[in-house]
Amino acid sequence: MVFGSRRVELKKPDQLRAMRRAGLVVHSALRAVATEIRPGITTGELDAVAHEVIKSAGATPSFLNYGQVPGQPGFPAVTCISVNEEIVHGIPGDRELVAGDLVSIDCGAIVDGWHGDSAVSVLVGEVAPEVAGLSEATRDALWAGISAARLGGHVTDISAAIEGYVRSLAPDRRYGIVTEFTGHGIGSAMHQPPDVPNFGRPGRGPKIVPGLCLAVEPMLTLGDPASATLDDEWTEVTIDGRVACHWEHTMTVTAEGVWVLTAEDGGEAELTARGIPYGPLAD
Repeated sequence: MVFGSRRVELKKPDQLRAMRRAGLVVHSALRAVATEIRPGITTGELDAVAHEVIKSAGATPSFLNYGQVPGQPGFPAVTCISVNEEIVHGIPGDRELVAGDLVSIDCGAIVDGWHGDSAVSVLVGEVAPEVAGLSEATRDALWAGISAARLGGHVTDISAAIEGYVRSLAPDRRYGIVTEFTGHGIGSAMHQPPDVPNFGRPGRGPKIVPGLCLAVEPMLTLGDPASATLDDEWTEVTIDGRVACHWEHTMTVTAEGVWVLTAEDGGEAELTARGIPYGPLAD
């Protein structure tokens, strides 16, 4: 690896391929969890599903014991599972899902020392139309941000595209943009410079260059986006109790175009539909 300005880690082609392998493990884990989601299942049971997929692939969970220091335990699970008013970092446990819930699952895995990180949101049974609309808008905001990435552009081009998409929605689809949490660089560590905010002006921050990998992750709410941390010191919730949603992908930009490392098809379908060049590395 090499480091660019501001100590941004730039990956070599073989390292990008390792991150792609990690991204596919994460995709498989999230798909397995999503398949099991139903009323009555607990978030702890869903976490066990993801753990088994990661272990079976010979990978290592990124989240388990994350943040551990002497005298202070790290994150106690393989996934972050956040339900309804929980924005991010929900700890899986004995909470049972019920019809109408919105569940965001965030998962990371390490392959050969390189990380993948992605999140999806899943609707449990029949949900309120406004909740379904929130998830759709958050996912579309994610792809709007990813589609704005270009070699020679800047990280905040992604930020501006996310905010611009959300602000462009009809008056009956006004969502809060969570600003206290951001996307991030990713590679040999799960969280690296630079931050990738979900709002802001374009043309700022580090340049997008070959080998830069980013986790893009908009978080939207039905109400006020202000948040608070629960007593477990991890779970972030909306202060007003309204539903929140989170979607995320790990991506890079090559000389050929955008490559989404945690999407099964590398992002080809979504990018092509938006007229964005798709740019995987050759195997």
